[in-house]
Amino acid sequence: MVFFVAKVISFILAIVAISFILPIICGLYFGEIAAVNAFLPPMIFCLVLASVLFAFGRKRKAPRFSARASYAMVAAAWFFVSLLGAVPFMLSGTIPDFADAFFESVSGFSTTGATILSEVESLPHCINLWRLQTHWLGGMGIVMLTVALMPLLGVGGFQLIKAETTGPEKGKMTPKMAVTAKILWFIYLGMTVLETILLLIAGMPFWEALAHSFATLGTGGFSSRNASIGAFNSPAIEWICAVFMGLSGVNFSLYYMLLIGKGKSILQNSEFKAYILLLFVSTAIVTFSILPLYASFGQALRYSVFQVVSINTTTGFATADFTLWPPLAQLVIFMLFFVGGCSGSTGGGFKVVRWVILGKQAHNEMKSLLHPHGVFTIRLDGRAGRKDVVFGVAAFTFLYLATIVVTTFVAALEGTEIFSAFTAAISMVGNIGPGFGLVGPSQNYGFFTAPTKLWFCLAMIAGRLELYTIVLFFFPGFYEKR
Repeated sequence: MVFFVAKVISFILAIVAISFILPIICGLYFGEIAAVNAFLPPMIFCLVLASVLFAFGRKRKAPRFSARASYAMVAAAWFFVSLLGAVPFMLSGTIPDFADAFFESVSGFSTTGATILSEVESLPHCINLWRLQTHWLGGMGIVMLTVALMPLLGVGGFQLIKAETTGPEKGKMTPKMAVTAKILWFIYLGMTVLETILLLIAGMPFWEALAHSFATLGTGGFSSRNASIGAFNSPAIEWICAVFMGLSGVNFSLYYMLLIGKGKSILQNSEFKAYILLLFVSTAIVTFSILPLYASFGQALRYSVFQVVSINTTTGFATADFTLWPPLAQLVIFMLFFVGGCSGSTGGGFKVVRWVILGKQAHNEMKSLLHPHGVFTIRLDGRAGRKDVVFGVAAFTFLYLATIVVTTFVAALEGTEIFSAFTAAISMVGNIGPGFGLVGPSQNYGFFTAPTKLWFCLAMIAGRLELYTIVLFFFPGFYEKR
């Protein structure tokens, strides 16, 4: 069992190492030889390790992984991938401190987009591209990508996908999980190519168009510019990014349904309808709240749409500092910190579907008070929902809030102002990026101490893996032999 766990993890690391080719090409094009050399040692090491383990285990029959082993494997995979992602930062000298480099890497792969850097435009192009590329790899899921190739390892992937994907219910679009993973990644790749082309037409240089497509589709938030997307000062670029951020916050399985001619299922999807309604109402409130600050309604709408979509999908891009907006607009933005994208999307956060389930259950509880002998059930997508889904969402809500409280406590221990500590915690657990106060959209996380940054890393990975995959390691029953 241990051998096959190591084999799978080495294979995941090899896939990430192969993806170094893109920043290496970028570095060679811009003549950044020293930065390119930072990618070669970890790349060679991972490819050799995977080749050796694959060769030795070629004739061994893969064991059936238990749920416990699958959770442990996914958690270990994300930890080691984040370590691998930090190596180029350290070897290139751009982020020499381990805690800082690891934080930047975890923030990238978890699509949080919180950075410790105050100046990114002076970084080598290949390092900047790698930062944004981590969003793309982590957005759809590094384990999901591996499962698409899992037949090479002879290991089933459904248990692994359950430990990585988002949302209260996880199923297959097709009978085989590897086929499902391939379909999702092809859709993801197609949307990335389309956005890259559109950003090129809008005037972005190719490498930045590709890099920001990575960050947008992965709902990450890193940028190659200090002022984020706002640095381009282009309404066309902002609208393109806003549209693709919004699309990335949608459950990707709905796009598959659209492709196979089942578009009606999108309109019947309870979560999708709530997601669109939330974006529309939030944008309307924020637009009219900030209207006095801008020259026209169109300009106010432009900044409102971008910030609302960016925060709601947990992307974290910025074209304006929302902490300088009127209190009502700030309140709406703050409330969106607790929502997130749809289940099965690349967006982080609590997820829209959980609020839909809790809202429907609250409605049923009020009806039961009026009709004590009635039998009521929630309905999702026009079908009756299971009671255990409600229980699962309630348990997740407790864990989510508890993790935020603990993370706030850790941040406050070093003297961070309480509201900044609280919004930083929400940002870490919800994989959002910016917060309020000391961690606002024009600030960074570089001032936190190394222990706090490492705890933030744990919180970001836990949030990306829907908490249970990491929280299970703190549960005594996880280590009991059966």
